[in-house]
Amino acid sequence: MLIGLLGKPSSGKSTFFKASTLADVEISSRPFTTIKSTEGVSYVKVNCVDKEFNVKCNPSYGYCLNGNRFIPIKLMDVPGLIKDAHLGKGMGSKFLDDLNEADVLIHIVDISGSTNAEGNQVNIGVYDPIKDIEFLELELDMWYFRIIKKGWDKFSRKMQQENEEIKKALSKQLSGLKVTEEMIEISLEKLNLPNFLSWSDQDLLRLASELRKLSKPMVIAANKIDLSNENLEKLQKEIKEYKIIPCSAESELALKEAAKHDLIEYIPGDSGFKIKGNLNENQKSALNLIKDKVLSKYSSTGIQDVLNYAVFDLLKYIVVFPGGVNNLEDSKGRCLPDCFLMPKNSTALDFAYKIHQDLGDKFIKAIDVKTKKAVGKDYVLKNRDVIEIITKK
Repeated sequence: MLIGLLGKPSSGKSTFFKASTLADVEISSRPFTTIKSTEGVSYVKVNCVDKEFNVKCNPSYGYCLNGNRFIPIKLMDVPGLIKDAHLGKGMGSKFLDDLNEADVLIHIVDISGSTNAEGNQVNIGVYDPIKDIEFLELELDMWYFRIIKKGWDKFSRKMQQENEEIKKALSKQLSGLKVTEEMIEISLEKLNLPNFLSWSDQDLLRLASELRKLSKPMVIAANKIDLSNENLEKLQKEIKEYKIIPCSAESELALKEAAKHDLIEYIPGDSGFKIKGNLNENQKSALNLIKDKVLSKYSSTGIQDVLNYAVFDLLKYIVVFPGGVNNLEDSKGRCLPDCFLMPKNSTALDFAYKIHQDLGDKFIKAIDVKTKKAVGKDYVLKNRDVIEIITKK
């Protein structure tokens, strides 16, 4: 799974990326600080199952804090996009193509209105962030349109000659964007387009837009909420198509850095923190500002909420733990060491193959460890299931 971060320059993408990954990236208020796409590891947060079994888990990857399991996901920070990025302006077409494999997108928007369309600083509230959403939608649609349009005449004639279904042919052409036959079928039914041989550029653009929305679902991170929240209600009222989550990447980064240096106890996504180290007056003041301007108003910095929404609400993934009815430990003595993100409607057999090819090939049955009931290969997994796989000897 790959989550793409995108937006105009100086919207706070690199701060969001660093706050999510603690990767060593340059952060600056000047445009085009990020000049190439960067990948890192972030985490989604779920309730661990260890307390239900009265044990303490020992993750082999990710980590667990006070019953909160953090599962790694891949995050990509794409350099700031500007108008006509799809035409290559500011290397935009290259940066967009870096997102080919993205499963979901997070659009970082400067909700405070303190950066203009080019990413230059202006007074707070001067710039309307709705323009950023409209601009990015157009760039993404035109990106898909460019790919579909390339060689369309030759492509459509070939489909006619070979009598191939359009959904099959198009899914092959757009497979690099993770467009499926089902997505194409849904889009064609919704748009009610004429025969593909008579499609106009406007028809192709409408199709490109629908396929983009299905293959690259998006959430809006209303960043810099600590500077101003005057635009938030307006944005949430006027932009109905996307979930808009208020956040402060700057605050999240400060809290994680403080926790890293044992100054505070902080669990990402929580509404508060506990001071544990000796803080100077500047540090106390900074933390109090975060508490007053962000945590007390929005119950979190919003960063974890955005990541969780992208994975669990937009992509609808679930979390499943391998385990045994009589033993929750692996061969190294680690308790509940693993948990996996699985697509919706995954089965027990899918889970077996996810763990290891041999488990899938030798699958006999599975056991729901919580209920101790045997289930078959077609059993549809539920979120936070603990499953034991029984195989042939």
